Amino acid sequence: MTTHSLFKLGILWGAIVVGLIDASEPRKEADFNFGWRFSLSEQSGLERPDLDDSSWRSIRLPHDWSVEAAFDRERGDGATGYLPGGIGWYRKHFVIPTEEESKLHLVYFDGVYNNAEVWINGEKLGFHPYGYTPFWYDLTPYLRKDGAENILALRVDRSRFVDSRWYPGSGIYRNVKLLTLDRLHVPVWGTYVTTPAVTRTSATVVIEIKVKNDYAQPSQVQVSTGLIDPSGRRVSHQSSSLTLPGDKEGLCIQRFSVPLPQLWDLDHPGLYQAVTTISTDAGVNDVATTPFGIRSIRFDANEGFFLNDVNLKIKGVCLHHDGGLVGAAVPAGVWRRRLAELKEAGCNAIRLSHNPASEEFLNLCDEMGFLVQNEFFDEWDNPKDKRLNKWETKIDYITRGYGEHFQEWAERDLKATMLRDRNHPSVFQWSIGNEIEWTYPAYAKATGFFDMDWKGNYFWSTPPNPPEVIRKLVREGESTAKYSMAKTGAKLAAWTREMDQTRPVILNSILPSASYESGVADVLDILGFSYRRVMYDYGHRYYPTKVIMGTENLPQWHEWKAIMERPFISGTFLWTGIDYMGEARGGWPKKGTDSGLLDLAGFRKPAYHMLKSLWNDAPHVYLATQLLEKSPYRVDEIDGAVVERKPGAWEHALWVWPKTNEHWNYEPKAETVVEVLSNCESVELTLNGRSLGTKHLKDFADHIFKWALPYEAGTLVAKGVKQGKTVSTQLETSGVPARVELTADRNELNADGYEVVHVVAQLVDAEGNPARVENRLIRFTVDGDVRILGVDNGAIDSVQDYQANQVTTDQGRCLLLIQANRKASIVRVMAQVEGLSSLPLSIESK
Repeated sequence: MTTHSLFKLGILWGAIVVGLIDASEPRKEADFNFGWRFSLSEQSGLERPDLDDSSWRSIRLPHDWSVEAAFDRERGDGATGYLPGGIGWYRKHFVIPTEEESKLHLVYFDGVYNNAEVWINGEKLGFHPYGYTPFWYDLTPYLRKDGAENILALRVDRSRFVDSRWYPGSGIYRNVKLLTLDRLHVPVWGTYVTTPAVTRTSATVVIEIKVKNDYAQPSQVQVSTGLIDPSGRRVSHQSSSLTLPGDKEGLCIQRFSVPLPQLWDLDHPGLYQAVTTISTDAGVNDVATTPFGIRSIRFDANEGFFLNDVNLKIKGVCLHHDGGLVGAAVPAGVWRRRLAELKEAGCNAIRLSHNPASEEFLNLCDEMGFLVQNEFFDEWDNPKDKRLNKWETKIDYITRGYGEHFQEWAERDLKATMLRDRNHPSVFQWSIGNEIEWTYPAYAKATGFFDMDWKGNYFWSTPPNPPEVIRKLVREGESTAKYSMAKTGAKLAAWTREMDQTRPVILNSILPSASYESGVADVLDILGFSYRRVMYDYGHRYYPTKVIMGTENLPQWHEWKAIMERPFISGTFLWTGIDYMGEARGGWPKKGTDSGLLDLAGFRKPAYHMLKSLWNDAPHVYLATQLLEKSPYRVDEIDGAVVERKPGAWEHALWVWPKTNEHWNYEPKAETVVEVLSNCESVELTLNGRSLGTKHLKDFADHIFKWALPYEAGTLVAKGVKQGKTVSTQLETSGVPARVELTADRNELNADGYEVVHVVAQLVDAEGNPARVENRLIRFTVDGDVRILGVDNGAIDSVQDYQANQVTTDQGRCLLLIQANRKASIVRVMAQVEGLSSLPLSIESK
């Protein structure tokens, strides 16, 4: 049984125990992910129920067909990761039990990328263009009775395979559910929980509950809600009466007082449940359970961010929605591993870039204690150039994306996202857009940054034009343009506040000086700065009442330093937490963007350790090496210190960390640089037991300890001291690979069809030291009732097939991902490398 299933069972059992519902479970949410058939075909008419689909491929959802293909420079594009698009058809055969034929039956899709058309038994239900928002349809009028088979069909059109600036995936890549409801029920997304008053001693909880009566006759309805605390104890209860005419919907508002609440915070993310029972004199009609958290959030223009009245810095990262080798169809277990790694680094917040994430992802953030900026759109009125990221340079059919649907669909998509997500305590900001200014020519022109006579550097300069000139130019430009960013921003902000006023509205601004003066900032609660840390003081000086923060920033020390020096900056979202596929412009075989703290396989990178040393109080040391000639350093001729070749370069470091090696293998006497990333006050470096000196963090403005030394084989040890505590790490010169060492992140699985195991294969020498300087082809064999989801070595320039059982290592390592099926078995994993030995790995699936 999955964690999610156990969670639901616990809620249900808790409700039964406290007498809120009976055990008949009047509402059913059936897993609709299994038993689908798929065809990658441009043929039309495949929605017909009489079509023979027995030759179609049998699949289970979530499913991403693009990631199943080979990377292809000719059939793909770097913007979307060199993987193809196409048109895919999905069909599912199912039967409604006779005893449930009188009920309502709704099919719920959490995300389909993209341009989805849906039919049931040949009747078209609708069209949904946006690939990131949830949608649902009522199947009831079209279902066949008396045990007859029903056929649900979807056509997914991703023939425009460069329709995004990153890898979007293709297909039904998120979960699908079948909801079976009584005709008197709480509709989909029908509850809304707020906590308007929160202290350590008491909290007020308000729940708005919609009740829908789909019967023809009126009903006298009893609405009863019990609040269950994180330990499973009922802490409050309310009952209300509601009179509903036939075929009408009503609203019930209930208010609760909770003494000594268990507040949702980053370290103790406790979740309450509101269990709402809808009943009449005839019995229980529906039971709806709403998880929520009790917490308060507050932003201050001078003091920053407060969670539960505690001032803290937002230590955030931006994430795209792909999971490396699984593409966009990411199992919850993959996200759990990745989020746990980010949590260990000290990360406490996620920016969803640049689209709503899955419901499953937000559930994990609720459970694990992450704040989430929920972002709606990357394009508004005008499209972005998918290959160059900014303004359109030419019109190209295959790059047409959501911008073509924005005018008609933006309100529906924004509100559907908010209805689904507004009860998640992790969600603390609504972002209406990302770097939208690029698509409105007046904005770039008004700032003066891009004037042909300007000689500065955009990243490190404040606007060359003063605010009054910017205001005049941007408003003149908008007055003659087809669309106004200020007006569209106001419309989006109004829709957002219509749905929820408990969280601030924010925009990620790439040209904040123009957004301030155009009127866009006026409709926002917070203006987010994208790569504009140099403008923090400018923004606070000219617009002192407007909250600002970094919302897309470089994973570098200078970015965090700028925030720590300014109490009025709430924090940051670094670009990015994890490497992602796509946004690779002309860099074949580079298939993605390597600005992450973790690589595509979820392995830690040097930047991870820098941020871990900045974001945590516990002592941490990380050791890396490089040849002096390949490093950004030189040895000072006077005092022998290791200094930058270009003094002060660290203050302008961009996305990608300079190449370093996590090994100690070089030619004898080669000149090397040893780097230590640490938050320790001092670090001593030793080689083969011989001290090379103790150095102090205060002496390194770039926050990197450095030594220069000629290479000598053996053991390199870095020992750090912080407030009397000692921590150390080491690198050992490795010999030739002798065997493959397999490790797994768990030794048992639930045979539920969902849980995953990450198996890491590392080449090691005869002494067991990681052999990171040689790479070999590893072939995996897996016995047991599981399936191989894929393999990866984490390298951004590896274009080996993901959907395979073999891969050439990078740094001597690779990842195998396997997923449980639904039968218990003993799983045996073997790694085969020519000339090397390997012990099998056993995992129990039960």
